[in-house]
Amino acid sequence: MSVARVTEIIASSKESFEDATRKGVKRASQTLKNVKGAWVEGQKVSCDGQGHITEFRVILKVTFILED
Repeated sequence: MSVARVTEIIASSKESFEDATRKGVKRASQTLKNVKGAWVEGQKVSCDGQGHITEFRVILKVTFILED
């Protein structure tokens, strides 16, 4: 029987939401063992004073399997 855990992380990118998601999962995999998936719980952007998007942010729920 496997037991999974879910942890929340926030990742950002200057490129896109997709890039932020990829970076977040990649970084989580460096610390967490057995990462099996993730879902995007939310998306946000940061803007400068003129309405230009400067950063894309995603709130990720990352699922990983606990070791025995």
